[in-house]
Amino acid sequence: MIPLSVVDAFTDTPFRGNPAAVCLLDSWPSNEWLQLVGREMNLAETAFLRHRPGGEYELRWFTPTVEVALCGHATLASAHVLWESGAATQDVLTFATNKSGILTARRLPSGEIELDFPAQPATPCATPAGLLESLGANAIAVARNESDYLVEVATEAEVRALTPDLTRLARIECRGVIVTAKSDDARYDFVSRFFAPQSGIDEDPVTGSAHCCLAVWWGNKLNKVEMTGYQASTRGGVVRVVRAGDRVKLIGRAITISRGQLLALPM
Repeated sequence: MIPLSVVDAFTDTPFRGNPAAVCLLDSWPSNEWLQLVGREMNLAETAFLRHRPGGEYELRWFTPTVEVALCGHATLASAHVLWESGAATQDVLTFATNKSGILTARRLPSGEIELDFPAQPATPCATPAGLLESLGANAIAVARNESDYLVEVATEAEVRALTPDLTRLARIECRGVIVTAKSDDARYDFVSRFFAPQSGIDEDPVTGSAHCCLAVWWGNKLNKVEMTGYQASTRGGVVRVVRAGDRVKLIGRAITISRGQLLALPM
């Protein structure tokens, strides 16, 4: 039997933030089995962890349809599970990933978790055909990084009011689309939403990896190093960010919703 937890990340309130499943493995099963578990969990991400001799953890993330290169909320959830379960006692955890190198998670005295991720700056670009039409948005700026398009709009109200045509949006070649604006709320510097029908996620509730892009974008516009973002999905969640050269610190909280065991073992 394989330990399985569901954790709401980037929140301290149950049923808010972004839920992730976390599986602790003794060895790696087939990619097919991992993807089937991701499909069965039917969450934005399922994280799979394997402990390495020496203290590191190998980490992979699966949506219901694909394996992804980087995921913030499921990494936050993974660190939370390791500490809460007692599987790890050190205050800094090291995760080895296939496509994003070494990531770390630090347990802060405040109870928050700080992730150290690669920055993913976006460069202004030509607007691909159909992007704004599928979003129903008027853009101030459009930019692109290796994974996503970023669309800045004029107001927070526009971000919140979006009802994109997800079938059309899925035809845009990218992992997903970040839509963002400066926040009207003094508690936050910017707001965002993230749509990724290309990756099997119509709208991701809180996207840590998108904040590796947003931190650079808004840091440059606002001339700030430390900022707080609010992802304005139905569930909503808060991500504090700190720019650190070519890295971004993502800071948030997490809460366990359920614990159990996965009985469908690899064949």
